[in-house]
Amino acid sequence: MKKIVVGLSGGVDSSVAAATLHHQGYDVVGLTLWLMKGKGQCCSEGMVDAAKLCEDLSIPHHIVDSRDLFQSQIVDYLVEGYGSGITPLPCSQCNRAVKFGPMLHHARTTLGIETIATGHYARIQYDEGSDRYHLLRAIDRRKDQSYFLYDLTQSVLAHIQFPLGNQTKDETRRVASQFNLHTAEKPESQDLCLVEAHGTMQDFLQKYLAPKPGDIVDPSGTVLGQHNGIHNYTIGQRRGLGIAAPHPLYVIKLDVGRNQVVVGDRQSAFYPECTINRVNWVSMAAPTAPIHADVQIRYRSPAAPATIIPLTAQASRVKIQFDDPQFSITPGQAAVWYDGDRLLGGGLIEPFTPEG
Repeated sequence: MKKIVVGLSGGVDSSVAAATLHHQGYDVVGLTLWLMKGKGQCCSEGMVDAAKLCEDLSIPHHIVDSRDLFQSQIVDYLVEGYGSGITPLPCSQCNRAVKFGPMLHHARTTLGIETIATGHYARIQYDEGSDRYHLLRAIDRRKDQSYFLYDLTQSVLAHIQFPLGNQTKDETRRVASQFNLHTAEKPESQDLCLVEAHGTMQDFLQKYLAPKPGDIVDPSGTVLGQHNGIHNYTIGQRRGLGIAAPHPLYVIKLDVGRNQVVVGDRQSAFYPECTINRVNWVSMAAPTAPIHADVQIRYRSPAAPATIIPLTAQASRVKIQFDDPQFSITPGQAAVWYDGDRLLGGGLIEPFTPEG
């Protein structure tokens, strides 16, 4: 009987992943990461639900204390990013640095198991021609989470299963009911675990970043209002500016040096290109020449056609030139590019230079 470790958050998705593999005859071991204290669903409540699932399935359950790792890799990462005027994307960072790599390491070194699985909505296929593991979008486009998985390496993808990648969320709920899982009707997590634990991202950041008042200005430098810290704003933001204007205004730049939030009309929030660093090539080897692909610059936005131009050896840094200018390209967020359902690669959007 093949052994597999299933990451359990306590939600319906990971519960169904574990129950499905158990039903298929796998020797399943449940594993929950203790990420932080608080009321977030990923933590205290989640651990209780994960333990109950393992009891119901009669499988072992392990809890790994990852609080220090989560603090250094996610909390400190977020605070540093927001403090420097970018909007970090914690989920892809967490998947790479806190979840998949450490889970696989624990499975191997402590449990002697070579394969892990999670309840993520994505698919993996091995391609013999390229000798690479391809990361694909989930069948259910509404739930597809491949965008957050772009930073996983080939050595990790080779040992992962995503049991939910070929089914819809509705099917997952039905399977949970068929297995009589106690998480079948559990509400879906709607926000980042840190936000759920603290109320809002601003509430979380206030614990780490002191207020630093400054000006809200238009592109010419005219003062339009005041802010209480640039970490409370993000590119493309429209609501909550506290400015009376004859037309809608959007955040188009966060100027850390001047401690200014720059706002403009919607058209001024469109950019034709951006530069990406920390690139990870997934379903293809790093190219030596420009390629054309569909680029997604945020989780809920549609992918847009663009040319990806390597800037360094191994294309670890690239320039993206969009066929049509894109709204609200946000430094710190991920840009991820696809060929159809196949995720080719991705990286982090760099802050714009004064010229760009």
